Amino acid sequence: MWEGRYIVARREGRWEYVSRARDIQAAVILAIDDGHVLLVDQYRVPLKARCLELPAGLVGDDSEGEAAEAAAIRELEEETGYRAEHMVPLGRYYSSPGMVSESFTLLRAEGLSKVSDGGGVEGEDITVHRVPLAEAADYIEARRAEGFAIDVKLLLLLAGSILS
Repeated sequence: MWEGRYIVARREGRWEYVSRARDIQAAVILAIDDGHVLLVDQYRVPLKARCLELPAGLVGDDSEGEAAEAAAIRELEEETGYRAEHMVPLGRYYSSPGMVSESFTLLRAEGLSKVSDGGGVEGEDITVHRVPLAEAADYIEARRAEGFAIDVKLLLLLAGSILS
C-alpha cells in the first residue's frame, strides 16, 4: 500500500498491518547497573508525548548484516552513555502482533561502564534515568502521572507489582 524508508503499510485480504522496511529488526536492552535499571525517555511523534522506555534501537538500519548484539551495544552507549562488554540474548518478541509484524530481540547488557552522558544522536533528545530496581514500579507510575506514555516493554519491570 505504501513504503517509506523504515516502514511499509501492507494489506493481505482484509487485513492491514505495518512492517519494518528492508527486514530491519529492533534490539531492546535490559541494562541493570548495581541494582539500578537504565531507562530512557524521548518524544514519540505517534504518541504526541514523551515515552518512558528501555533503551532500544534498530538493527542494521545503517549497515546490512549487523548482529543484534552489536546493535544493542552501540545503541545502549548512544542512548545512555553506558558501554556493555557483551549482550546476552533473551529471546525474540512481538509487541503488537495484531497490527505490526515488527519483532524485537530482548538483550541483557553485562559488564557495564559509564563512558559518556548519552542522550542519543542528533535530534533524538533522549533523557537517561537510572532507577533503583526496587523503586521501578513507583517510578514508572510517577512518570505516567506526569503525562509520560509508558512503553509496553516496561511490563517486564512491573510484573512483580501487577502479579502480586
